[in-house]
Amino acid sequence: MQPTTPEPTKSGHAAVNGISYYYAIYGTGEPLLLLHGGLGQIEMFGPNLTRLAQHRQVIGVDLQGHGRTELGDREISLVDMGNDMAGLLEQLGYEMVDVLGYSMGAGVAFRFAVQHPEMVRRLVLASCPFAQDGFYAEMVPQQAAVGSAMAEQMKETPMYRSYLAIAPHPDEFPKLLDRMGAYMRTSYDWSADVKNLTMPVMLIYGDSDMIRLEHAVKFYQLLGGGLKDAGWQREYMSQNRLAIIPNLTHYEMGIAPQLVDTALPFLNGEGRPVSWDKVVSGA
Repeated sequence: MQPTTPEPTKSGHAAVNGISYYYAIYGTGEPLLLLHGGLGQIEMFGPNLTRLAQHRQVIGVDLQGHGRTELGDREISLVDMGNDMAGLLEQLGYEMVDVLGYSMGAGVAFRFAVQHPEMVRRLVLASCPFAQDGFYAEMVPQQAAVGSAMAEQMKETPMYRSYLAIAPHPDEFPKLLDRMGAYMRTSYDWSADVKNLTMPVMLIYGDSDMIRLEHAVKFYQLLGGGLKDAGWQREYMSQNRLAIIPNLTHYEMGIAPQLVDTALPFLNGEGRPVSWDKVVSGA
């Protein structure tokens, strides 16, 4: 992983709500909080971290129990970690940031934006359900089975190898699996919270994601998009966006160059594409 990621300009630990979070800051520009997926760490984004740092000041965080951040005594909770991100950013001196989260990190980003909307300017959620039934049915029992009994068979996986290389307490991997399993067995439905996402939101999924496409469309509709034709002058256009990226699975999303290609123009607030009437009129 190391050759594909830049050196941080600043890094360290910050104690927030009983967890000592590791953070690393890369590049310069408008601040972007970047949150990785489950059983990963900041470097999970690979070359995409470098690309983002060429345009933004990226604030990468290893989530609770992941990477260089301790597991602690607290259960894994997206709600709690959403509040933790607010506390961490306040300690680092940020009042408002853009946010890009992937998978579990997108769930944390969702909760952060719901619970602290005043701190989020624009939000990108990649491979993120708003409820447990967003996953394909066969995924639910697989997630429920995650636990310490799997630790031995996972020792040859990139998740374990990357954890072993940097975790403050590598022997806690089985305990992390137990906590992750408990988190994934907890049913939730946050559809009522979507209305609190008042900032512009982009949803990104692969066309072969573990999230059902019907669920992705429903999420977009809850955000006010996809309910009617946008109109000739875009008068009914939602401020929010939905992207379904072809030939992409859930497991490739974090390192896929299409993630940055899709998210960065939105995060930069780039305007509407050239319309047909302007092409015809030469305007």
